[in-house]
Amino acid sequence: MWPWEHAVVGYLAFSLFSRAYYRRAPTGLEAFAVVFASVLPDLIDKPLAWEFGVFESGYALGHSIFFAIPLSIAVSLLAKRAGRTSVGVAFGLGYLLHLPSDVLYHSLDGEGLRTEVMLWPVDPIESPAEPVGFVGEFSRLFGNYQDALLAGDLSTYMWVQLGLAGFVFLLWLADGVPVLRECIAAGWRVLRAAVGRLSRPDPAIEERK
Repeated sequence: MWPWEHAVVGYLAFSLFSRAYYRRAPTGLEAFAVVFASVLPDLIDKPLAWEFGVFESGYALGHSIFFAIPLSIAVSLLAKRAGRTSVGVAFGLGYLLHLPSDVLYHSLDGEGLRTEVMLWPVDPIESPAEPVGFVGEFSRLFGNYQDALLAGDLSTYMWVQLGLAGFVFLLWLADGVPVLRECIAAGWRVLRAAVGRLSRPDPAIEERK
């Protein structure tokens, strides 16, 4: 799956969970945590494999259940100690959903049940071709995706993907645009503070008066 697909799935899952369990929409920090965690396996494995040759393929340490589960538990415990339990839940949900989502993606793509994508190093995957760098590999893979979009030759899976992305965008709007909302509020506070400083009389000028 593409990173934005993982982000969509992660946000959808946590937003529904938050509404059902916490009886509220996600906060900005929770939304950031779930989206960041949902793409983190790719941020770990793809550059290390495609650019630096540390792994044989883009499915290695970051996608492994032997790394994902301990990491999610550790982050959850740290978040709990900081009084941010829900943020730890968001991180764990986003990260752990990434793994089965990739398995499902390969199954829908006709490759069968490829559970090995999350079993590194017990069942490592070897790259079918020599990597050409992160940018080159990404361009090669995205080229096929882009060609299908531009030609309007969309598979059923791509239609479902676009429909799901549209639904999650509307859900994000209904949630009050978390993250963007906090960024705007922070920017407004900075602007008000700056205006307040400019509007205060200069003590030196007042003294001369």
